[in-house]
Amino acid sequence: MPNIKDFNILPWILILLCPYTVELTSQDQHIVEEFNIVKQWNKGDKLYPPNWEALDKRPLPVWYDSAKIGIFVVWGVYSVPSVYDEWFWCFWKEKKIPKYVEFMKKNYRPGFTYPDFAPMLTAEFLDTDEWASLFKSSGAEYVVFTTKHHEGFTMWPSNHSFNWNSMAVGPKRDIVGELVTSLRKKDLRVGLYHSLFEWFNPLFLQDKANNFTTQEFVTTKTMPELYELVNNYKPDLIWSDGSPAPSSYWNSTEFLAWLYNYSPVRDEIVTNDRWGTDTMCKHGGFLTCSDRFNPGKLQKKKWENAMTIDKVSWGFRRNAKLDEFLTIEELIASIVSTISCGGNILINVAPSYDGTIQPLFQERLKQMGSWLQVNSEAIYGSFPWKHQNDTSTPRVWYTEQQIKTNKAVYAITLNWPDKYLYLKSPIPVQDQTFVYFLGTEGQLEWTSPPQGGINITLPYIPYNKMPCHWAWVFRLEGLQNG
Repeated sequence: MPNIKDFNILPWILILLCPYTVELTSQDQHIVEEFNIVKQWNKGDKLYPPNWEALDKRPLPVWYDSAKIGIFVVWGVYSVPSVYDEWFWCFWKEKKIPKYVEFMKKNYRPGFTYPDFAPMLTAEFLDTDEWASLFKSSGAEYVVFTTKHHEGFTMWPSNHSFNWNSMAVGPKRDIVGELVTSLRKKDLRVGLYHSLFEWFNPLFLQDKANNFTTQEFVTTKTMPELYELVNNYKPDLIWSDGSPAPSSYWNSTEFLAWLYNYSPVRDEIVTNDRWGTDTMCKHGGFLTCSDRFNPGKLQKKKWENAMTIDKVSWGFRRNAKLDEFLTIEELIASIVSTISCGGNILINVAPSYDGTIQPLFQERLKQMGSWLQVNSEAIYGSFPWKHQNDTSTPRVWYTEQQIKTNKAVYAITLNWPDKYLYLKSPIPVQDQTFVYFLGTEGQLEWTSPPQGGINITLPYIPYNKMPCHWAWVFRLEGLQNG
């Protein structure tokens, strides 16, 4: 446990005092009433009662599986020091990792505290409409924004984070509200990331010291924030994180039962699996299992690969090196392998303290968008085929799509072949099989060699005339049993 002298406790003192110095707002009272509805659950109710067996039976809303690609935006007070990673406060003050400690000694005055960074989160160049336009141009279908990371700073004017939120200090703006409005103008689905715990909140530390047999932090902070986010912003997705305690401590099943049965977003809301130490990769609407989870094979339940363009950090880093970012080839490979195996991919970008998204992140997103303009039919709304990758030719992945009354199989090759593309898998060709190269006109010639499969003759296309330059997609129609 960190020494209380190591950080400024003023924001937490104010948070603790606030509930006793103001009356509950009408909205807060409504939240309490809704919470009590779930706590007094009628066992005869035919909806989703607050237990994992029942909650896991809720069908995943169709929009999520069809969307395939989302953008993750990790932004908070850690974007001000912007070195090493978004766990800066914890690694500096609790873990006392030498490079973090030395950085602060070298660059900041004695007695400087982490909350002193908050006024420097200026966001003077933040234009959420520009962000939304960039995300739309990337081809993403949904965006997940960090409303609160483990530092506890809320990016909306929460009634439960007094003096430690984006309206009270720093930007002096409701960042969540502005971004939600901008995303919806671009018809992008809205996801809200929320950390269940906070590193240095005294209420959480006290519950932890009590082996999580008390729930002061949950009832005073975590759950009121979640109800507030849902009622105020009506998201399409709740991306929970930071759960160093069992789901019973967090009252996770009670919240999800309310979310699925009574909330204003009950029909369309999607949730992940990070609701307690006992839930990851097991319970929830879809599974994340771990950061950058990409198993390379089909899973029994819908899953998501939450990953980063910056291979080192989720938060913005001023000290990042060029080779620490994914190339566009690496990014496309991650997208293709994820979707071929039935997952969605959530691609993180990290804004700077001033609200700008750096050019390298912009470039990757726009490159991705240009690739998807050519190859979208192999991605959006697709399904995994019976084979995920080819059994003979390396770096070939498959998806399947329903086209009217027939099915099409898409072979996505990450390497451009010389003259022929041989697919084995096996490919059940017949005389009525037709092959197309996405982004070009006409059918391609093919033969069926003695060993089976299909050998596709590739057209000669000058480099500057290629429909795309990073991965190439071939549509196969009229396969047997296809």
